[in-house]
Amino acid sequence: MSGSIFLQAFTILFREGLEALLVIAALAAFLRRAGASERIAPLYVGAAAAVLASLGMAWVFETYYDGNHSDLFEAAVMLLAAALMFYMSGWLLLRQDPKAWQTDLNRLAEKALGAGTVVSLAAIAFLAVFREGAETMLFVHALAKGANGFDGSLLAGLAAAVVALAAMFVAMQWLALRLPLRPMFLVTSAFLFVMALKMVGAAFQELQEQAIIPVHNDGVPEWVGTLGFNGSWEALGMQGAILVLAAITGFLLLRRSGRDASQARAAVS
Repeated sequence: MSGSIFLQAFTILFREGLEALLVIAALAAFLRRAGASERIAPLYVGAAAAVLASLGMAWVFETYYDGNHSDLFEAAVMLLAAALMFYMSGWLLLRQDPKAWQTDLNRLAEKALGAGTVVSLAAIAFLAVFREGAETMLFVHALAKGANGFDGSLLAGLAAAVVALAAMFVAMQWLALRLPLRPMFLVTSAFLFVMALKMVGAAFQELQEQAIIPVHNDGVPEWVGTLGFNGSWEALGMQGAILVLAAITGFLLLRRSGRDASQARAAVS
Protein backbone atom coordinates (compact mmCIF):
# COMPACT_ATOMS: atom_id res chain seq x y z
CA MET A 1 0.00 0.00 0.00
CA SER A 2 2.80 2.42 0.91
CA GLY A 3 4.47 1.83 -2.47
CA SER A 4 1.21 2.58 -4.27
CA ILE A 5 0.71 5.84 -2.34
CA PHE A 6 4.30 6.85 -3.08
CA LEU A 7 3.81 6.24 -6.81
CA GLN A 8 0.46 8.03 -6.92
CA ALA A 9 1.80 11.06 -5.07
CA PHE A 10 4.85 11.18 -7.33
CA THR A 11 2.71 10.88 -10.47
CA ILE A 12 0.28 13.60 -9.42
CA LEU A 13 2.92 16.23 -8.67
CA PHE A 14 5.21 15.28 -11.55
CA ARG A 15 2.39 15.21 -14.11
CA GLU A 16 0.74 18.43 -12.96
CA GLY A 17 4.03 20.27 -12.51
CA LEU A 18 5.63 19.18 -15.76
CA GLU A 19 3.78 21.49 -18.15
CA ALA A 20 4.21 24.52 -15.89
CA LEU A 21 7.89 23.69 -15.44
CA LEU A 22 8.46 23.38 -19.19
CA VAL A 23 6.97 26.82 -19.82
CA ILE A 24 9.07 28.47 -17.12
CA ALA A 25 12.23 26.56 -18.00
CA ALA A 26 11.89 27.40 -21.70
CA LEU A 27 11.46 31.11 -21.00
CA ALA A 28 14.28 31.18 -18.44
CA ALA A 29 16.58 29.31 -20.82
CA PHE A 30 16.05 31.68 -23.73
CA LEU A 31 16.50 34.74 -21.48
CA ARG A 32 19.77 33.37 -20.11
CA ARG A 33 20.96 32.34 -23.56
CA ALA A 34 20.14 35.77 -24.97
CA GLY A 35 22.13 37.54 -22.25
CA ALA A 36 19.07 38.95 -20.46
CA SER A 37 19.40 37.12 -17.15
CA GLU A 38 18.12 40.19 -15.31
CA ARG A 39 14.65 39.43 -16.71
CA ILE A 40 14.53 35.97 -15.14
CA ALA A 41 13.76 37.23 -11.60
CA PRO A 42 10.17 38.35 -12.44
CA LEU A 43 9.59 34.93 -14.00
CA TYR A 44 10.52 33.18 -10.76
CA VAL A 45 8.61 35.72 -8.68
CA GLY A 46 5.47 35.00 -10.70
CA ALA A 47 5.95 31.25 -10.23
CA ALA A 48 6.54 31.60 -6.48
CA ALA A 49 3.47 33.82 -6.11
CA ALA A 50 1.43 31.20 -7.96
CA VAL A 51 2.53 28.48 -5.53
CA LEU A 52 1.24 30.58 -2.62
CA ALA A 53 -1.94 31.42 -4.52
CA SER A 54 -2.46 27.73 -5.32
CA LEU A 55 -2.28 26.86 -1.63
CA GLY A 56 -4.80 29.59 -0.85
CA MET A 57 -7.13 28.55 -3.67
CA ALA A 58 -6.93 24.91 -2.64
CA TRP A 59 -8.02 25.93 0.87
CA VAL A 60 -10.93 27.94 -0.57
CA PHE A 61 -12.06 25.01 -2.71
CA GLU A 62 -11.83 22.60 0.21
CA THR A 63 -13.67 24.97 2.55
CA TYR A 64 -16.41 26.32 0.31
CA TYR A 65 -16.69 23.88 -2.61
CA ASP A 66 -16.19 20.58 -0.79
CA GLY A 67 -13.01 19.91 -2.73
CA ASN A 68 -14.59 20.34 -6.18
CA HIS A 69 -12.85 22.60 -8.65
CA SER A 70 -14.67 25.19 -10.76
CA ASP A 71 -14.71 24.32 -14.47
CA LEU A 72 -15.59 27.88 -15.48
CA PHE A 73 -12.79 29.35 -13.36
CA GLU A 74 -10.27 26.91 -14.81
CA ALA A 75 -11.42 27.68 -18.35
CA ALA A 76 -10.95 31.42 -17.74
CA VAL A 77 -7.46 30.90 -16.31
CA MET A 78 -6.42 28.68 -19.22
CA LEU A 79 -7.73 31.08 -21.87
CA LEU A 80 -5.90 33.99 -20.24
CA ALA A 81 -2.70 31.94 -20.03
CA ALA A 82 -3.09 30.93 -23.68
CA ALA A 83 -3.49 34.57 -24.74
CA LEU A 84 -0.29 35.53 -22.91
CA MET A 85 1.58 32.58 -24.42
CA PHE A 86 0.45 33.53 -27.93
CA TYR A 87 1.72 37.05 -27.28
CA MET A 88 5.11 35.87 -26.04
CA SER A 89 5.38 33.38 -28.91
CA GLY A 90 4.95 36.17 -31.43
CA TRP A 91 7.30 38.45 -29.48
CA LEU A 92 10.03 35.82 -29.67
CA LEU A 93 9.41 35.10 -33.35
CA LEU A 94 9.87 38.75 -34.27
CA ARG A 95 13.14 38.90 -32.32
CA GLN A 96 14.73 35.75 -33.69
CA ASP A 97 17.54 37.77 -35.33
CA PRO A 98 20.38 38.00 -32.75
CA LYS A 99 21.33 41.48 -33.99
CA ALA A 100 17.75 42.67 -33.67
CA TRP A 101 17.57 41.20 -30.17
CA GLN A 102 20.76 42.98 -29.09
CA THR A 103 19.53 46.23 -30.57
CA ASP A 104 16.25 45.80 -28.72
CA LEU A 105 18.06 45.22 -25.43
CA ASN A 106 20.15 48.34 -25.89
CA ARG A 107 17.10 50.40 -26.75
CA LEU A 108 15.21 49.18 -23.70
CA ALA A 109 18.11 49.60 -21.30
CA GLU A 110 16.94 53.09 -20.37
CA LYS A 111 13.37 51.85 -19.86
CA ALA A 112 14.03 49.15 -17.24
CA LEU A 113 14.56 46.59 -19.99
CA GLY A 114 11.01 46.66 -21.21
CA ALA A 115 8.56 46.75 -18.31
CA GLY A 116 5.72 45.39 -20.43
CA THR A 117 7.68 42.29 -21.38
CA VAL A 118 8.74 41.72 -17.78
CA VAL A 119 5.12 41.88 -16.61
CA SER A 120 4.10 39.45 -19.35
CA LEU A 121 6.79 36.97 -18.30
CA ALA A 122 5.71 37.15 -14.66
CA ALA A 123 2.05 36.74 -15.63
CA ILE A 124 2.74 33.68 -17.79
CA ALA A 125 4.70 32.06 -14.96
CA PHE A 126 1.95 32.85 -12.46
CA LEU A 127 -0.88 31.47 -14.60
CA ALA A 128 1.04 28.38 -15.71
CA VAL A 129 1.89 27.41 -12.13
CA PHE A 130 -1.38 28.57 -10.57
CA ARG A 131 -3.60 26.36 -12.70
CA GLU A 132 -1.48 23.25 -12.13
CA GLY A 133 -0.75 24.09 -8.51
CA ALA A 134 -4.35 24.43 -7.35
CA GLU A 135 -5.27 21.19 -9.09
CA THR A 136 -2.29 19.40 -7.56
CA MET A 137 -3.30 20.44 -4.05
CA LEU A 138 -6.82 19.10 -4.56
CA PHE A 139 -5.60 15.79 -6.00
CA VAL A 140 -3.07 15.31 -3.20
CA HIS A 141 -5.69 16.14 -0.58
CA ALA A 142 -8.07 13.58 -2.09
CA LEU A 143 -5.27 11.00 -2.10
CA ALA A 144 -4.48 11.72 1.54
CA LYS A 145 -8.13 11.33 2.57
CA GLY A 146 -8.36 7.97 0.79
CA ALA A 147 -5.15 6.68 2.39
CA ASN A 148 -3.52 7.28 5.76
CA GLY A 149 -3.33 11.06 5.57
CA PHE A 150 -0.06 12.82 4.85
CA ASP A 151 2.10 9.89 5.91
CA GLY A 152 5.72 9.15 5.02
CA SER A 153 4.92 7.42 1.73
CA LEU A 154 2.85 10.31 0.40
CA LEU A 155 5.39 12.94 1.47
CA ALA A 156 8.25 10.86 0.02
CA GLY A 157 6.43 10.63 -3.32
CA LEU A 158 5.97 14.41 -3.40
CA ALA A 159 9.62 14.97 -2.48
CA ALA A 160 10.80 12.59 -5.22
CA ALA A 161 8.66 14.46 -7.77
CA VAL A 162 10.18 17.79 -6.70
CA VAL A 163 13.68 16.37 -7.16
CA ALA A 164 12.77 14.96 -10.60
CA LEU A 165 11.29 18.28 -11.75
CA ALA A 166 14.32 20.19 -10.45
CA ALA A 167 16.66 17.85 -12.33
CA MET A 168 14.69 18.40 -15.54
CA PHE A 169 14.85 22.15 -15.06
CA VAL A 170 18.64 22.13 -14.58
CA ALA A 171 19.09 19.88 -17.63
CA MET A 172 17.04 22.23 -19.79
CA GLN A 173 19.11 25.24 -18.70
CA TRP A 174 22.38 23.40 -19.36
CA LEU A 175 21.26 22.34 -22.82
CA ALA A 176 19.94 25.77 -23.74
CA LEU A 177 23.28 27.44 -23.07
CA ARG A 178 24.80 25.26 -25.79
CA LEU A 179 22.27 26.07 -28.50
CA PRO A 180 22.70 28.81 -31.12
CA LEU A 181 20.61 31.88 -30.38
CA ARG A 182 18.28 31.91 -33.39
CA PRO A 183 17.16 28.25 -33.04
CA MET A 184 16.63 28.87 -29.31
CA PHE A 185 14.24 31.72 -30.08
CA LEU A 186 12.40 29.76 -32.77
CA VAL A 187 12.06 26.59 -30.67
CA THR A 188 10.85 28.54 -27.62
CA SER A 189 8.38 30.49 -29.75
CA ALA A 190 7.01 27.28 -31.31
CA PHE A 191 6.84 25.55 -27.92
CA LEU A 192 4.83 28.38 -26.34
CA PHE A 193 2.50 28.45 -29.35
CA VAL A 194 1.79 24.70 -29.11
CA MET A 195 1.26 24.97 -25.34
CA ALA A 196 -1.17 27.83 -25.91
CA LEU A 197 -3.10 25.77 -28.46
CA LYS A 198 -3.32 22.90 -25.96
CA MET A 199 -4.61 25.30 -23.29
CA VAL A 200 -7.31 26.53 -25.64
CA GLY A 201 -8.37 22.91 -26.15
CA ALA A 202 -8.28 22.26 -22.41
CA ALA A 203 -10.43 25.36 -21.79
CA PHE A 204 -12.93 24.07 -24.37
CA GLN A 205 -13.04 20.75 -22.52
CA GLU A 206 -13.91 22.52 -19.26
CA LEU A 207 -16.71 24.39 -21.03
CA GLN A 208 -17.88 21.19 -22.74
CA GLU A 209 -18.13 19.49 -19.35
CA GLN A 210 -20.57 22.24 -18.37
CA ALA A 211 -22.51 21.75 -21.64
CA ILE A 212 -21.74 25.34 -22.65
CA ILE A 213 -20.03 24.13 -25.83
CA PRO A 214 -21.24 21.00 -27.68
CA VAL A 215 -19.03 17.95 -28.26
CA HIS A 216 -18.65 16.22 -31.62
CA ASN A 217 -15.73 13.82 -31.89
CA ASP A 218 -16.81 11.29 -34.53
CA GLY A 219 -14.02 10.79 -37.03
CA VAL A 220 -11.33 12.59 -35.02
CA PRO A 221 -8.04 10.63 -35.33
CA GLU A 222 -6.96 8.83 -32.16
CA TRP A 223 -3.49 10.41 -32.27
CA VAL A 224 -5.05 13.79 -31.50
CA GLY A 225 -5.98 12.64 -28.00
CA THR A 226 -2.71 10.73 -27.66
CA LEU A 227 -0.80 13.99 -28.14
CA GLY A 228 -2.83 15.57 -25.35
CA PHE A 229 -5.11 17.72 -27.50
CA ASN A 230 -8.87 18.06 -27.13
CA GLY A 231 -10.32 15.46 -29.50
CA SER A 232 -13.47 17.34 -30.47
CA TRP A 233 -14.17 19.10 -33.75
CA GLU A 234 -15.19 22.24 -31.86
CA ALA A 235 -11.78 22.58 -30.19
CA LEU A 236 -9.88 21.53 -33.31
CA GLY A 237 -11.84 24.06 -35.38
CA MET A 238 -10.95 26.89 -33.00
CA GLN A 239 -7.31 25.80 -32.87
CA GLY A 240 -7.20 25.61 -36.66
CA ALA A 241 -8.66 29.12 -36.97
CA ILE A 242 -6.06 30.42 -34.50
CA LEU A 243 -3.30 28.68 -36.45
CA VAL A 244 -4.39 30.27 -39.74
CA LEU A 245 -4.76 33.71 -38.14
CA ALA A 246 -1.34 33.38 -36.48
CA ALA A 247 0.27 32.34 -39.78
CA ILE A 248 -1.17 35.35 -41.63
CA THR A 249 -0.33 37.76 -38.81
CA GLY A 250 3.19 36.35 -38.44
CA PHE A 251 3.85 36.62 -42.16
CA LEU A 252 2.73 40.25 -42.26
CA LEU A 253 4.71 41.20 -39.16
CA LEU A 254 7.87 39.45 -40.32
CA ARG A 255 7.64 41.14 -43.71
CA ARG A 256 7.15 44.50 -42.02
CA SER A 257 10.05 43.81 -39.66
CA GLY A 258 12.30 42.89 -42.58
CA ARG A 259 11.31 46.05 -44.45
CA ASP A 260 12.03 48.21 -41.40
CA ALA A 261 15.42 46.54 -40.96
CA SER A 262 16.30 47.18 -44.61
CA GLN A 263 15.33 50.83 -44.28
CA ALA A 264 17.44 51.15 -41.14
CA ARG A 265 20.50 49.65 -42.86
CA ALA A 266 19.98 51.93 -45.84
CA ALA A 267 19.79 54.97 -43.57
CA VAL A 268 23.04 54.01 -41.84
CA SER A 269 24.90 53.48 -45.13
